[in-house]
Amino acid sequence: MGAFLVVIVISMATFAIFFIAPKFTGSDPSYLYVGKVSTESQRAAVRHSFGLDKPVVVQYADYMIGIVAGRDFSDGLNVEHCGPPCLGYSFQYQSSVTALMLDRFPVTLSLAIGASIMWLTGGVIVGVISALKRGSVLDRASMLIALAGVSLPVYFTGLILLFIFTYGPAWLRWFPDAGTYVPFTQDPLQWARNLFLAWVSLAFLYAALYARLTRANMLETMGEDYIRTARAKGLPARTVVSKHALRAALTPIVTIFGLDLGGLLGGAILTEVTFSMQGLGKLSIDAIYKQDLPVIMGVVIVGAVFLVIANIVVDVLYAVIDPRVRYS
Repeated sequence: MGAFLVVIVISMATFAIFFIAPKFTGSDPSYLYVGKVSTESQRAAVRHSFGLDKPVVVQYADYMIGIVAGRDFSDGLNVEHCGPPCLGYSFQYQSSVTALMLDRFPVTLSLAIGASIMWLTGGVIVGVISALKRGSVLDRASMLIALAGVSLPVYFTGLILLFIFTYGPAWLRWFPDAGTYVPFTQDPLQWARNLFLAWVSLAFLYAALYARLTRANMLETMGEDYIRTARAKGLPARTVVSKHALRAALTPIVTIFGLDLGGLLGGAILTEVTFSMQGLGKLSIDAIYKQDLPVIMGVVIVGAVFLVIANIVVDVLYAVIDPRVRYS
Protein backbone atom coordinates (compact mmCIF):
# COMPACT_ATOMS: atom_id res chain seq x y z
CA MET A 1 0.00 0.00 0.00
CA GLY A 2 2.81 2.38 0.86
CA ALA A 3 4.54 1.65 -2.46
CA PHE A 4 1.32 2.39 -4.35
CA LEU A 5 0.90 5.70 -2.55
CA VAL A 6 4.50 6.67 -3.39
CA VAL A 7 3.83 6.10 -7.11
CA ILE A 8 0.59 8.11 -6.90
CA VAL A 9 2.31 11.05 -5.18
CA ILE A 10 5.14 11.02 -7.76
CA SER A 11 2.63 10.91 -10.62
CA MET A 12 0.73 13.86 -9.17
CA ALA A 13 3.89 15.89 -8.67
CA THR A 14 5.14 15.08 -12.16
CA PHE A 15 1.77 15.89 -13.71
CA ALA A 16 1.72 19.23 -11.92
CA ILE A 17 5.23 20.11 -13.09
CA PHE A 18 4.75 19.20 -16.74
CA PHE A 19 1.10 19.98 -17.39
CA ILE A 20 0.07 22.65 -14.88
CA ALA A 21 3.21 24.76 -14.48
CA PRO A 22 3.51 25.56 -18.24
CA LYS A 23 0.13 27.27 -18.11
CA PHE A 24 1.54 29.95 -15.83
CA THR A 25 4.13 30.80 -18.49
CA GLY A 26 1.57 30.95 -21.27
CA SER A 27 2.83 27.79 -23.00
CA ASP A 28 0.41 25.82 -25.14
CA PRO A 29 1.24 22.11 -25.64
CA SER A 30 -0.91 22.05 -28.79
CA TYR A 31 1.86 23.97 -30.60
CA LEU A 32 4.05 20.89 -30.19
CA TYR A 33 1.64 18.88 -32.34
CA VAL A 34 0.51 21.30 -35.06
CA GLY A 35 3.41 23.78 -34.97
CA LYS A 36 3.43 27.52 -34.39
CA VAL A 37 2.22 28.25 -37.93
CA SER A 38 -1.31 27.02 -37.25
CA THR A 39 -4.79 28.39 -36.79
CA GLU A 40 -6.62 28.67 -33.50
CA SER A 41 -9.20 26.13 -34.68
CA GLN A 42 -6.43 23.57 -35.31
CA ARG A 43 -4.94 24.12 -31.88
CA ALA A 44 -8.39 23.95 -30.27
CA ALA A 45 -9.00 20.60 -32.00
CA VAL A 46 -5.73 19.26 -30.61
CA ARG A 47 -6.52 20.50 -27.10
CA HIS A 48 -9.95 18.86 -27.27
CA SER A 49 -8.62 15.59 -28.69
CA PHE A 50 -6.01 15.18 -25.94
CA GLY A 51 -8.25 16.53 -23.20
CA LEU A 52 -6.12 19.62 -22.62
CA ASP A 53 -9.23 21.80 -22.44
CA LYS A 54 -10.62 19.89 -19.45
CA PRO A 55 -10.12 20.84 -15.80
CA VAL A 56 -6.77 19.77 -14.37
CA VAL A 57 -8.32 17.20 -12.03
CA VAL A 58 -10.15 15.56 -14.93
CA GLN A 59 -6.97 15.53 -17.03
CA TYR A 60 -5.08 13.76 -14.25
CA ALA A 61 -7.90 11.26 -13.74
CA ASP A 62 -8.00 10.51 -17.49
CA TYR A 63 -4.24 10.00 -17.49
CA MET A 64 -4.27 7.56 -14.56
CA ILE A 65 -7.29 5.66 -15.91
CA GLY A 66 -5.56 5.45 -19.28
CA ILE A 67 -2.61 3.65 -17.67
CA VAL A 68 -4.99 0.88 -16.59
CA ALA A 69 -7.66 0.89 -19.31
CA GLY A 70 -6.10 2.69 -22.28
CA ARG A 71 -7.27 5.85 -24.00
CA ASP A 72 -9.02 6.82 -27.22
CA PHE A 73 -7.99 10.06 -28.91
CA SER A 74 -10.59 11.36 -31.38
CA ASP A 75 -11.48 14.30 -33.63
CA GLY A 76 -9.85 12.94 -36.77
CA LEU A 77 -6.27 13.81 -35.91
CA ASN A 78 -5.03 10.42 -37.13
CA VAL A 79 -3.93 9.54 -33.62
CA GLU A 80 -3.75 5.85 -32.89
CA HIS A 81 -5.66 4.20 -30.06
CA CYS A 82 -3.46 3.95 -27.00
CA GLY A 83 -3.98 0.60 -25.32
CA PRO A 84 -3.16 -0.13 -21.69
CA PRO A 85 -0.84 0.76 -20.16
CA CYS A 86 -1.23 4.14 -21.88
CA LEU A 87 1.35 6.68 -20.69
CA GLY A 88 0.18 9.41 -23.02
CA TYR A 89 0.80 10.42 -26.61
CA SER A 90 4.01 11.97 -27.92
CA PHE A 91 3.44 15.10 -29.99
CA GLN A 92 6.90 15.00 -31.54
CA TYR A 93 7.08 11.31 -32.44
CA GLN A 94 3.32 11.07 -33.11
CA SER A 95 3.23 7.77 -31.30
CA SER A 96 2.08 6.49 -27.93
CA VAL A 97 4.63 6.94 -25.15
CA THR A 98 4.21 3.28 -24.22
CA ALA A 99 5.23 2.14 -27.71
CA LEU A 100 8.26 4.45 -27.66
CA MET A 101 9.40 3.19 -24.27
CA LEU A 102 8.87 -0.48 -25.15
CA ASP A 103 11.03 0.06 -28.23
CA ARG A 104 13.85 1.66 -26.18
CA PHE A 105 13.61 -0.43 -23.00
CA PRO A 106 15.61 -3.47 -24.24
CA VAL A 107 18.65 -1.22 -24.74
CA THR A 108 18.43 0.20 -21.22
CA LEU A 109 17.72 -3.22 -19.72
CA SER A 110 20.75 -4.75 -21.45
CA LEU A 111 22.98 -1.91 -20.30
CA ALA A 112 21.75 -2.02 -16.70
CA ILE A 113 21.90 -5.81 -16.30
CA GLY A 114 25.40 -6.22 -17.78
CA ALA A 115 26.90 -3.30 -15.90
CA SER A 116 25.25 -4.25 -12.59
CA ILE A 117 26.69 -7.77 -12.73
CA MET A 118 30.13 -6.31 -13.37
CA TRP A 119 30.08 -3.72 -10.61
CA LEU A 120 28.47 -5.99 -8.01
CA THR A 121 30.85 -8.92 -8.45
CA GLY A 122 33.93 -6.74 -9.01
CA GLY A 123 33.18 -4.30 -6.20
CA VAL A 124 32.36 -6.96 -3.61
CA ILE A 125 35.38 -9.13 -4.46
CA VAL A 126 37.80 -6.21 -4.35
CA GLY A 127 36.23 -4.92 -1.13
CA VAL A 128 36.50 -8.29 0.61
CA ILE A 129 40.11 -8.82 -0.47
CA SER A 130 41.05 -5.30 0.64
CA ALA A 131 39.45 -5.86 4.04
CA LEU A 132 41.22 -9.19 4.55
CA LYS A 133 44.56 -7.70 3.39
CA ARG A 134 44.13 -4.46 5.29
CA GLY A 135 47.15 -2.18 5.05
CA SER A 136 48.85 -4.22 2.33
CA VAL A 137 50.01 -2.97 -1.04
CA LEU A 138 47.01 -4.67 -2.64
CA ASP A 139 44.64 -2.88 -0.28
CA ARG A 140 46.17 0.54 -0.94
CA ALA A 141 46.28 -0.02 -4.71
CA SER A 142 42.66 -1.18 -4.93
CA MET A 143 41.41 1.73 -2.83
CA LEU A 144 43.43 4.15 -4.97
CA ILE A 145 41.78 2.74 -8.08
CA ALA A 146 38.41 2.95 -6.33
CA LEU A 147 39.04 6.61 -5.53
CA ALA A 148 39.80 7.22 -9.20
CA GLY A 149 36.62 5.43 -10.20
CA VAL A 150 34.50 7.55 -7.87
CA SER A 151 36.17 10.76 -9.08
CA LEU A 152 35.97 10.15 -12.83
CA PRO A 153 32.55 10.80 -14.44
CA VAL A 154 31.02 8.19 -16.70
CA TYR A 155 31.25 10.31 -19.82
CA PHE A 156 35.00 10.82 -19.30
CA THR A 157 35.69 7.11 -18.85
CA GLY A 158 33.42 6.24 -21.75
CA LEU A 159 35.08 8.68 -24.14
CA ILE A 160 38.54 7.37 -23.20
CA LEU A 161 37.45 3.79 -23.87
CA LEU A 162 35.89 4.79 -27.19
CA PHE A 163 39.00 6.72 -28.19
CA ILE A 164 41.25 3.71 -27.52
CA PHE A 165 39.19 0.67 -28.48
CA THR A 166 36.82 2.04 -31.13
CA TYR A 167 38.55 4.94 -32.88
CA GLY A 168 42.16 4.23 -31.91
CA PRO A 169 44.92 2.42 -33.85
CA ALA A 170 43.72 -0.42 -36.06
CA TRP A 171 45.30 -3.07 -33.84
CA LEU A 172 43.38 -1.73 -30.83
CA ARG A 173 39.96 -1.43 -32.45
CA TRP A 174 38.56 -4.41 -30.59
CA PHE A 175 35.06 -2.93 -30.33
CA PRO A 176 34.41 -1.10 -33.62
CA ASP A 177 30.61 -1.12 -33.14
CA ALA A 178 30.58 -0.08 -29.48
CA GLY A 179 27.16 1.25 -28.47
CA THR A 180 25.32 -0.25 -31.45
CA TYR A 181 22.55 -2.36 -30.00
CA VAL A 182 22.03 -5.86 -31.37
CA PRO A 183 19.18 -7.87 -29.78
CA PHE A 184 20.35 -10.70 -27.56
CA THR A 185 18.09 -13.17 -29.34
CA GLN A 186 19.63 -12.24 -32.69
CA ASP A 187 23.34 -12.59 -31.81
CA PRO A 188 24.29 -12.97 -28.11
CA LEU A 189 28.02 -12.62 -28.78
CA GLN A 190 27.65 -9.41 -30.81
CA TRP A 191 25.17 -8.12 -28.23
CA ALA A 192 27.76 -8.46 -25.47
CA ARG A 193 30.64 -7.20 -27.61
CA ASN A 194 28.85 -4.00 -28.62
CA LEU A 195 27.79 -3.25 -25.05
CA PHE A 196 31.04 -4.21 -23.32
CA LEU A 197 32.65 -0.75 -23.27
CA ALA A 198 29.43 0.83 -22.01
CA TRP A 199 29.25 -1.82 -19.29
CA VAL A 200 32.83 -1.17 -18.23
CA SER A 201 32.51 2.63 -18.11
CA LEU A 202 29.28 2.43 -16.10
CA ALA A 203 30.47 -0.39 -13.85
CA PHE A 204 33.78 1.35 -13.07
CA LEU A 205 31.98 4.13 -11.22
CA TYR A 206 29.66 1.88 -9.25
CA ALA A 207 32.26 -0.84 -8.56
CA ALA A 208 34.47 1.75 -6.92
CA LEU A 209 31.67 2.75 -4.56
CA TYR A 210 30.80 -0.86 -3.80
CA ALA A 211 34.43 -1.77 -3.13
CA ARG A 212 34.86 1.01 -0.57
CA LEU A 213 31.54 0.22 1.12
CA THR A 214 32.22 -3.54 1.20
CA ARG A 215 35.66 -2.97 2.68
CA ALA A 216 34.29 -0.72 5.41
CA ASN A 217 31.47 -3.13 6.25
CA MET A 218 33.81 -6.13 6.32
CA LEU A 219 36.27 -4.40 8.64
CA GLU A 220 33.44 -3.51 11.00
CA THR A 221 31.90 -6.98 10.87
CA MET A 222 35.20 -8.81 11.39
CA GLY A 223 35.53 -7.11 14.77
CA GLU A 224 32.16 -8.35 16.07
CA ASP A 225 31.92 -10.79 18.97
CA TYR A 226 30.19 -13.53 16.97
CA ILE A 227 33.09 -13.54 14.48
CA ARG A 228 35.58 -14.05 17.30
CA THR A 229 33.35 -16.81 18.67
CA ALA A 230 33.25 -18.53 15.29
CA ARG A 231 37.02 -18.41 15.08
CA ALA A 232 37.35 -19.71 18.65
CA LYS A 233 35.22 -22.72 17.68
CA GLY A 234 37.84 -23.61 15.12
CA LEU A 235 35.78 -22.91 12.00
CA PRO A 236 37.81 -22.59 8.78
CA ALA A 237 38.67 -19.03 7.75
CA ARG A 238 36.70 -19.41 4.53
CA THR A 239 33.56 -20.35 6.48
CA VAL A 240 33.99 -17.45 8.89
CA VAL A 241 34.38 -14.97 6.04
CA SER A 242 31.72 -16.27 3.64
CA LYS A 243 28.96 -17.52 5.96
CA HIS A 244 29.30 -15.09 8.85
CA ALA A 245 31.14 -11.89 8.01
CA LEU A 246 30.18 -11.47 4.36
CA ARG A 247 26.48 -12.17 4.85
CA ALA A 248 26.21 -9.44 7.47
CA ALA A 249 28.32 -7.03 5.43
CA LEU A 250 26.17 -7.53 2.33
CA THR A 251 22.97 -6.13 3.87
CA PRO A 252 23.70 -2.45 3.04
CA ILE A 253 25.17 -3.56 -0.31
CA VAL A 254 21.87 -5.16 -1.26
CA THR A 255 20.06 -1.94 -0.33
CA ILE A 256 22.05 0.34 -2.57
CA PHE A 257 22.24 -2.29 -5.33
CA GLY A 258 18.46 -2.44 -5.55
CA LEU A 259 18.18 1.34 -5.67
CA ASP A 260 20.99 1.70 -8.21
CA LEU A 261 19.61 -0.99 -10.50
CA GLY A 262 16.07 0.37 -10.22
CA GLY A 263 17.30 3.85 -11.05
CA LEU A 264 19.26 2.63 -14.07
CA LEU A 265 16.22 0.82 -15.47
CA GLY A 266 14.64 4.25 -15.75
CA GLY A 267 17.49 5.28 -18.05
CA ALA A 268 21.28 5.54 -17.76
CA ILE A 269 21.34 9.01 -19.27
CA LEU A 270 25.07 9.85 -19.32
CA THR A 271 26.17 6.42 -20.54
CA GLU A 272 23.54 6.23 -23.25
CA VAL A 273 24.35 9.71 -24.52
CA THR A 274 28.11 9.01 -24.47
CA PHE A 275 27.75 5.82 -26.49
CA SER A 276 24.82 7.09 -28.61
CA MET A 277 22.62 4.27 -27.37
CA GLN A 278 18.92 4.64 -28.08
CA GLY A 279 17.61 3.73 -24.64
CA LEU A 280 15.23 5.36 -22.18
CA GLY A 281 17.91 7.79 -21.01
CA LYS A 282 18.53 9.08 -24.54
CA LEU A 283 14.77 9.20 -25.13
CA SER A 284 14.26 11.38 -22.05
CA ILE A 285 17.07 13.76 -23.04
CA ASP A 286 15.65 14.13 -26.56
CA ALA A 287 12.21 14.71 -25.06
CA ILE A 288 13.57 17.50 -22.86
CA TYR A 289 15.16 19.21 -25.87
CA LYS A 290 11.93 18.86 -27.86
CA GLN A 291 9.68 19.78 -24.91
CA ASP A 292 7.81 16.51 -25.39
CA LEU A 293 6.07 16.59 -22.01
CA PRO A 294 4.18 13.24 -22.20
CA VAL A 295 7.43 11.35 -22.88
CA ILE A 296 9.22 13.01 -19.97
CA MET A 297 6.37 12.21 -17.62
CA GLY A 298 6.19 8.62 -18.84
CA VAL A 299 9.89 8.04 -18.22
CA VAL A 300 9.68 9.61 -14.75
CA ILE A 301 6.73 7.44 -13.72
CA VAL A 302 8.30 4.24 -15.05
CA GLY A 303 11.55 5.08 -13.25
CA ALA A 304 9.60 5.62 -10.02
CA VAL A 305 7.84 2.27 -10.43
CA PHE A 306 11.18 0.49 -10.89
CA LEU A 307 12.57 2.13 -7.75
CA VAL A 308 9.52 1.14 -5.71
CA ILE A 309 9.72 -2.46 -6.96
CA ALA A 310 13.46 -2.52 -6.18
CA ASN A 311 12.75 -1.40 -2.62
CA ILE A 312 10.20 -4.18 -2.15
CA VAL A 313 12.59 -6.82 -3.53
CA VAL A 314 15.40 -5.53 -1.28
CA ASP A 315 13.17 -5.79 1.80
CA VAL A 316 12.37 -9.41 0.94
CA LEU A 317 16.02 -10.27 0.35
CA TYR A 318 17.01 -8.97 3.79
CA ALA A 319 15.58 -12.07 5.45
CA VAL A 320 17.42 -14.32 3.00
CA ILE A 321 20.82 -12.70 3.47
CA ASP A 322 20.71 -11.82 7.16
CA PRO A 323 19.20 -14.52 9.44
CA ARG A 324 18.65 -11.89 12.13
CA VAL A 325 15.92 -10.28 10.02
CA ARG A 326 12.47 -11.83 10.25
CA TYR A 327 9.09 -10.70 8.94
CA SER A 328 5.98 -11.18 11.02
